[in-house]
Amino acid sequence: MNVLGIETSCDETAAAVVVDGRDVRASCIFSQVALHGPYGGVVPEIASRSHVTTLPRMIEQAVAESGVGWGGIDAVAATFGPGLASSLLVGVSGARGIAQRLNKPLIAINHIEAHIYSVFLDGDAPQAVDMMPFLALVVSGGHTMIVRVTGLGQYEVLGRTVDDAAGEAFDKGANMMNLGYPGGPIIDKLARDGDAQAIHFPRGGRLKPSPMLGGMDPALCFSFSGLKTALLYHLRDTPLSGDAQALATLAASYQEAIVEALAGRCRTALAGYDVKALAVVGGVSMNGRLRERLADVAREAGVTL
Repeated sequence: MNVLGIETSCDETAAAVVVDGRDVRASCIFSQVALHGPYGGVVPEIASRSHVTTLPRMIEQAVAESGVGWGGIDAVAATFGPGLASSLLVGVSGARGIAQRLNKPLIAINHIEAHIYSVFLDGDAPQAVDMMPFLALVVSGGHTMIVRVTGLGQYEVLGRTVDDAAGEAFDKGANMMNLGYPGGPIIDKLARDGDAQAIHFPRGGRLKPSPMLGGMDPALCFSFSGLKTALLYHLRDTPLSGDAQALATLAASYQEAIVEALAGRCRTALAGYDVKALAVVGGVSMNGRLRERLADVAREAGVTL
């Protein structure tokens, strides 16, 4: 089956053609980083307008590069949510129009479910069903959660953030340190030369049971708002002086707090559930320090990362 996939949930305009669920024949992405950089974050109105002008070109390019051709498309899929409503509307509307024109099925895709499945897109990766049950750490600019996957389409959210996502904490922290946008990659690079233990930032604290958790274990939930406040107070009391080493140490210490919050809760989840693997998905999965710590956690638990 040849599926044309369309993604416009936030600030990247993307289209791809995937054969039989794993063979990515074409993947075309337009990044809006340059458009949002001056504002230090994603501006929804700018994002949606960019999608409108860019999506047709991305779709045409993906179909052409795939070699499948319009006649070979068997279904059209589009991210339906969660995400920015104005951005999602562009992708879903475009997908609906194409599906109607081709007289093919239109499939609405859950953003989080797509993140989880992404680890199996590589042809060298194992089949998804062979790794179940597994835990997935979904960590991106807008979402942070731990999900137990017991079968295809069978998910249990064990924990999630009660306020900000990890990626948002990276971006806003970088903004406070005047590092630029997007902040995650900048902090990751800068932190390599700093002392991660020099400054202690909160790791999310201990959450208490509350109705807003919906029955989830507080020990598996996240909170990053206090971390950002702690950075704000640190910068107030110890202003940046232009010392490159001091800045690297601040970035490393701030990053360590985010990474340890994520790794620690994954360790707790692995101790409480019998699973075969730990998957980390989403943009923050590119963070080098997070990869190191999760490798340690997976090794200690005896599961595949």
